[in-house]
This record gives sequence, structure tokens and C-alpha cells, in this order.
Amino acid sequence: MNVGVGLPTSIPSTGADRLMEWAQRAESGSFSSLGVVDRLRYECFEPMTSLAAVAASTERIGLVTMVVIGPLRNDGVLAKAAATLDAISNGRFTLGLAVGARVDDYDASGIAAAGRGDRLTEQLVEIRMHWERAETQRMLARPHGPKLLVGGMSDMAFLRMARYAQGYVHGGGPPRTFVRAADRARTAWSELGRTGQPALWAQGYFALGDDATIVRGLDYMRDYYAFTGPFAERIAEGLLRTPQAVAQFVR
Repeated sequence: MNVGVGLPTSIPSTGADRLMEWAQRAESGSFSSLGVVDRLRYECFEPMTSLAAVAASTERIGLVTMVVIGPLRNDGVLAKAAATLDAISNGRFTLGLAVGARVDDYDASGIAAAGRGDRLTEQLVEIRMHWERAETQRMLARPHGPKLLVGGMSDMAFLRMARYAQGYVHGGGPPRTFVRAADRARTAWSELGRTGQPALWAQGYFALGDDATIVRGLDYMRDYYAFTGPFAERIAEGLLRTPQAVAQFVR
């Protein structure tokens, strides 16, 4: 098992200096990867651009989107950006994609939220086609492009993952929900006749420090997930607040 850490791109008022410091400290430690999330209608940095910036100041650590909201982006531009990021990071990039759950992100982009699942399925096919073209092959860090992860909790999401990706990325929550999702991912993988096992990526939120730090972490969770209504409070209660809680979550 590998343990990565999130890059605080979606924490309001985080500046470029803090992002670079965070990335370099993660690089010098034992973390395997730096992960980023994606929102359009929120005070946060664009994920691919952020990873490109930290790629220039790191050498070892993996870079992963957990996730990019694929249907908000043009297929060819996304494929090109992912291939470029993988090339300039010497093969350290993993592209995680999902449809997202926030309709306001789609409203802001001018793209209809309806049909976004089908749109992502088509996009995965198009991305692979872009990576297989001769002009792209010559720039790729790896023969078939970056590794692909797909997220989501619907039956179609797991089928999409098994058909087009190398692994599954979970959207967060208590370990028991990840265990169930991982079982569904393995089942979908096996039913499609794929060999080996899918890569499985989990994630959780933490805030470590004094009481004021914990309060800021809880307030952030409530704000980030405000679109879920009263359920945002339950999500916030899942915030990991001690080193022991983080260790137990990882186990």
C-alpha cells in the first residue's frame, strides 16, 4: 500500500508559495503521490495547472487528479494536457476522471449536466485515441500514455472503470464505504475478463493542529460540501483530527 497526500489547491486563500512548500515537503518525506481535486464554482486552483507547477519543483513524487471533472473539458485539450503533464514530470502523472456531483460547475461551464455519464464514456475513448496517434506517441513518457483512474458509485461508473481504466478512485468517506466500492470495482474488473487487479485509490480529509485549526477544517468541509444540504454536517464529522485517527483510517 502507498500513502499520498492532497495538495491544498481547494483550501481558500492558499497561495502559490504554500503549494510549492507543501509539495517539496511531501517530496522529501515518504509520501508516494500528491493529489488534487476539481471544482469550477469554488475558490480553488485548476488541478492540472497546479500539478504542472509542482512537477517543476519535484522529481520523485507521483502526481494524480482525484479527480478531474472530465465532461467539463474538451476531449482533445484534456488528452493533450495530460500527455504534456506526464511528459514534463517524466511519467509521474495519473489521470483520475469522474463526472462530478455539483450541477453549478456545469452551469458555469455552459455544458449540460444531463448525460454527463455518457459524455465521460465517450471522452475516455477519445483520450485513448489521442494518445495512440503518432504525433502524441512521440511525446509520451510511456507508450500508452498516463495511467487512467475512473471514479463514481453507479453501476455504470464501475463498468466504465473496468473497460477503460487501470484503476478506481473513491470519492471519500469512511473506510467501510471504500471497502464496498473496492469490492464492486474488483467484481466489474473480473466480469469483463481483465487480468490482474485494478489499482484502488481511497481518500480522506484531515486537519491536524490546535483547536482553531480543527475549527477551520470543519468549516471548510461544511462549505465545500454545502451543495449536499444538511448532509454536509455528516461529511464534516468524518474529518480526521488526530494522528491516531489518520493512522487508523489508513489501516
